[in-house]
Amino acid sequence: MNNTKILAIETSCDETSVSVIENGTMILSNTVLSQIESHKRFGGVVPEVASRHHVEGITTTIETSLQEADVTMDDIDAVAVTEGPGLIGALLIGVNAAKALAFAHQKPLIPVHHIMGHIYANHLEEPLTFPLIALIVSGGHTELIYMEDHLNFKVIGETRDDAVGEAYDKVARTIGLPYPGGPLVDKLAQVGEDTYDFPRVWLEKDSYDFSFSGLKSAVINKLHNERQKNNPIFKENVAASFQNSVVEVLVGKAIKACEDFNVDHLIVAGGVASNQGLRQKLKEEATAKQIQLAIPSMKLCTDNAAMIGSVAHFLYLDGVRADMSLNGKSGLDIESF
Repeated sequence: MNNTKILAIETSCDETSVSVIENGTMILSNTVLSQIESHKRFGGVVPEVASRHHVEGITTTIETSLQEADVTMDDIDAVAVTEGPGLIGALLIGVNAAKALAFAHQKPLIPVHHIMGHIYANHLEEPLTFPLIALIVSGGHTELIYMEDHLNFKVIGETRDDAVGEAYDKVARTIGLPYPGGPLVDKLAQVGEDTYDFPRVWLEKDSYDFSFSGLKSAVINKLHNERQKNNPIFKENVAASFQNSVVEVLVGKAIKACEDFNVDHLIVAGGVASNQGLRQKLKEEATAKQIQLAIPSMKLCTDNAAMIGSVAHFLYLDGVRADMSLNGKSGLDIESF
């Protein structure tokens, strides 16, 4: 079979990214246009601003990615794009760009679920080994997914309120850190101590679900009380205490899921997978339990089109196609995809 080249587009949030992927594993190009500097002054992602930036950057990003891959659209076998979930305005820019490319060049159009992409970011560096448990940790998602084979996704746990990345950003704002706060909290946590002893939210017995809203409130209330008493607040200790609480629950539930499902392969995906505290604790626990752990390199943890192109390869082989009625979906269930 000839090598399959897929041009993939990812615009679910605030990164405009286009990639050319060969056979689901080889990155020929992966161009990412970040919007962080634009959103910093607002303290978070503004959907309308994100959409406008996607409009401004999508054409140039496509051209750059094709040039870096040293290919033309004639060499491309299919066009893939993130259908959802994500910010609807942002998604629509990518979807319409992909439809235009597919229509103009008469290429198959492949819709991709964003979380599938995060999972398959691991496949770009090391082939997925089944069965496996995937821990998804990002700004908008916290999930545990069981996979028996390629494109087989069973959600066994998810957040009931805030996603872990969202909780990180809110706690960062509470202690006066700029956006994006997650990496800064992680950095501070490395030099702090767990002196505040924030709660660990395990929920009911045998649940793989997560909840970070109570923890976030506990941090805010504790700092409010300390400030009222004019007590000094040690940001690094707040960060360490918060992160320890989050990491203990994430790792604990992920390892338990591996044991309960008799799985010895655990993969981690999403922006928060770049968190050093989480990576270290996962490595320690996985080693202790003889579980094989895979975490993508930093550049593949955050949103990028290479991960979309990787999973699109398998969708392409599976015959998944979309027509010109394809639309962005801000909420999209991975199990019914």
